[in-house]
Amino acid sequence: MHKIEQIYTGCLAQGAYYITSNGEAAIIDPLRETKPYIDRLQRDEVQLKYIFETHFHADFVSGHLDLSQKTDASIVYGPTAQPTFEAIQAKDGEKFQVGDISIQVIHTPGHTLESSCFLLWDENGQPTALFSGDTLFLGDVGRPDLAQKAANMTQEQLAGLLYDSLYNKILHLPDDVTVYPAHGAGSACGKNMMKETIDSLGNQKKMNYALNQPSKEAFIEAVTDGLLPPPGYFGMNVAMNKTGYANFDTVLQKGLRALSPDEVEVAAESLHALILDTRNNDNFSKAFIPQSINIGLKGDFAPWVGAMVVDTQQPLILVTDEGQEAETITRLARVGFDNTIGYLKGGMAAWIAAGKATDSVNRISADTFAQQFNAEKDVVIDVRKESEYSAQHVPDAYSKPLAAINEWIKDITPSQHFYLHCAGGYRSMIAASILQARGYRNFTEIGGGFAAIEKTNVPTTDFVCQSKLTH
Repeated sequence: MHKIEQIYTGCLAQGAYYITSNGEAAIIDPLRETKPYIDRLQRDEVQLKYIFETHFHADFVSGHLDLSQKTDASIVYGPTAQPTFEAIQAKDGEKFQVGDISIQVIHTPGHTLESSCFLLWDENGQPTALFSGDTLFLGDVGRPDLAQKAANMTQEQLAGLLYDSLYNKILHLPDDVTVYPAHGAGSACGKNMMKETIDSLGNQKKMNYALNQPSKEAFIEAVTDGLLPPPGYFGMNVAMNKTGYANFDTVLQKGLRALSPDEVEVAAESLHALILDTRNNDNFSKAFIPQSINIGLKGDFAPWVGAMVVDTQQPLILVTDEGQEAETITRLARVGFDNTIGYLKGGMAAWIAAGKATDSVNRISADTFAQQFNAEKDVVIDVRKESEYSAQHVPDAYSKPLAAINEWIKDITPSQHFYLHCAGGYRSMIAASILQARGYRNFTEIGGGFAAIEKTNVPTTDFVCQSKLTH
């Protein structure tokens, strides 16, 4: 019997798939680091035959090249992909034998032009599993705006292709086929994904809004409505996936260079390196290296690095909790940030012991905020997403999503004090560190964010309550 294992990485909301049958294996959409897959192959004593790529990913760098080099497995793309490295460019409908099963390529352009799904036919010749990539998510479909420039098409035209792919090819498959998508809730590759990561196609036919549109025109309107701008690093990740990248082991080795406090200072100045502090936001707020940026490892670390740093070639020096150096370098490499040049040996304790200057963020509790807050004169900046703000917020607070900080930071009046918060403190500390690195210091950040503010006597709007009051 064949076996399917979903290898889900929460911080990227990404699913890779490991499939075995009668001594052979296939892997679909692997992440950058190859060790987890090599370990599985050795454990199961199977030979990797194929590495299937559903498309050129934008939100992470795939491990296809390193994995192929280490195992001699063939890389397989759907039609029109045209990578610059050696790979099989399959025909629409072509089947690939893996042990006693076969995997069929179904070309499903729309999210991107080369996007394909892979349909697994079991030992009895029955279609049983659909690896749907970014074509079909649970509760949603892939956004059709990422490939506009490369395809020389509008997002509406790409959405039209996606409609044809789904309605003409995918919806005709049996209801009992299991859907294994490339992403789940939290990914920027869609807008309305379910928290579940596996479902039946039959259930998706019933409840997925995109699969229940009355017309092609209605589908195009529905899937293009409300799309947020894609993160800035997406284009570079696509290019790396299509043209190649540095070997991950080399990237890891370069990043695992222990630097003394003096060496950190010299490297930061001479190489214009960014000091990236990945400790939790509370520890960061108390003491950090001046000009460093805080993006906590325990959170949506890699996507926020991509959104905030943008330049994947930026030299990075890490400040981490002890023992987290390799994990941090790995997560950075997953999204194409390969230029980590070292880490602060001994962490902040070593920096402080060396007598180096530190900075801190003026963080207060929600209870203290409640005591200080004057609704008539105080300014509050809410860096949550617009949807979070719309649901409930402090009255008259300004909605300034963290993802757009480079646009709204220039509108701040340095002489005017403001309070800063997000949902729980993770994003507001990212914002606070960026603000202070750029010279803005006249603010107070609220620890615990809106979740803590709600528990105080500070008034908040409530969308549901407001709606009731109007009736």
